[in-house]
Amino acid sequence: MRLVILVLCVIVLFSYAGAYDPLDPNGNVTIKWDIVSWTADGYVADVTLYNFQVFRHIMNPGWTMGWTWAKKEVIWSMVGAQTTEQGDCSKFKGNIPHCCKKIPTVVDLLPGVPYNQQFTNCCKGGVVAAWGQDPSQAVSSFQISVGQAGTSNKTVKLPKNFTLLAPGPGYTCGPAKVVPSTTFLTQDKRRKTQALMTWNVTCTYSQFLARKNPACCVSLSSFYNETITPCPSCACGCQNKKNCVKSESKILSMVGVHTPKKDNEPLMQCTHHMCPIRVHWHVKQNYKDYWRVKIAITNFNYRMNYSLWTLAIQHPNLNNVTQVFSFDYKPILPYESINDTGMFFGMKYYNDLLMEAGPTGNVQSEVLLQKDKDTFTFKQGWAFPRKVYFNGDECMLPPPDSYPFLPNSAPATLSAFPALILSLIFLLVL
Repeated sequence: MRLVILVLCVIVLFSYAGAYDPLDPNGNVTIKWDIVSWTADGYVADVTLYNFQVFRHIMNPGWTMGWTWAKKEVIWSMVGAQTTEQGDCSKFKGNIPHCCKKIPTVVDLLPGVPYNQQFTNCCKGGVVAAWGQDPSQAVSSFQISVGQAGTSNKTVKLPKNFTLLAPGPGYTCGPAKVVPSTTFLTQDKRRKTQALMTWNVTCTYSQFLARKNPACCVSLSSFYNETITPCPSCACGCQNKKNCVKSESKILSMVGVHTPKKDNEPLMQCTHHMCPIRVHWHVKQNYKDYWRVKIAITNFNYRMNYSLWTLAIQHPNLNNVTQVFSFDYKPILPYESINDTGMFFGMKYYNDLLMEAGPTGNVQSEVLLQKDKDTFTFKQGWAFPRKVYFNGDECMLPPPDSYPFLPNSAPATLSAFPALILSLIFLLVL
């Protein structure tokens, strides 16, 4: 009995930890349905996706949303999005619904669609920025006309079994819950209107559900030690090792080799770590009152570039950042009393796009930090980050005993003992 209780506790704790990020404890994606009008056989709703995650955005090829209708509802029309399949609408004559599937799958429209198909905050290919990066771009919306549904608050049945791919797995959505109706301001901001009915769906992300292995790794170096600590071997799994390509391979000159595939299968550069992304942290210089760090992000995937990329780092000295030279920077304060985490991201139109693997597949910046005389030290790896996240996924750090160390604090090794013994013998002889 004790064993059963222990196993249940472990399962509960693991599932909770999987959807909980200590650096973004309140991060989630909220999908809000606002019924704005009733129709003869259903309703018209504005559906809005809010990405309330501080440093995890929804990148290309964008979000995919799904749900199960509670009754026999159909989608008469959509503006700003579309379903991927129409389904069997053979029983309808005259007006044919946009979708008759019991479990519809919805995607955002691509940029450049005709104006009459657009809706507010739509048509970005499903790409949505992180809330901490740009709240104005952390929203995606569409309008849906539902038929064969309830025509009042009492007869409407909420959809169930919501799913969200953003763009891959990792999100778990809770049930739809009726909430107080949303209010809207008119364009002149002199009048408020109200949705006829509103419900929310909350989706949380788990890196454990998204993938078995990390998606990035970290390497370290410093000015005070010639040793470069590389990413751990097979840090991101070596399942792509057989299909990787060497950087000088002639295959890379073939037409279409950089074109992404529908299943997002990567074309990786052959490395010992086999990660698509490597973050390098270099302790560059030491001044009297300041110290300088160089951060470089390298892409090793020949079929993927990263727009709106983010890099979140936890380090105790990020509470006193003096200057960031080539990235934009925002502190992250998940707990008001602790200021040790920051988010770096690219400057718009300069380096906010991390290109695919190759000569241009990297971005870099330097950070100047002011020392706190009570805590600053180069000993015991203090100068290196505690946690690193790229695009919201935690990167694998090297083991602490492999960090570059100060020469005068080098650990004793077996190679030092022969010299020590010879010195003692020499002293005794004298």
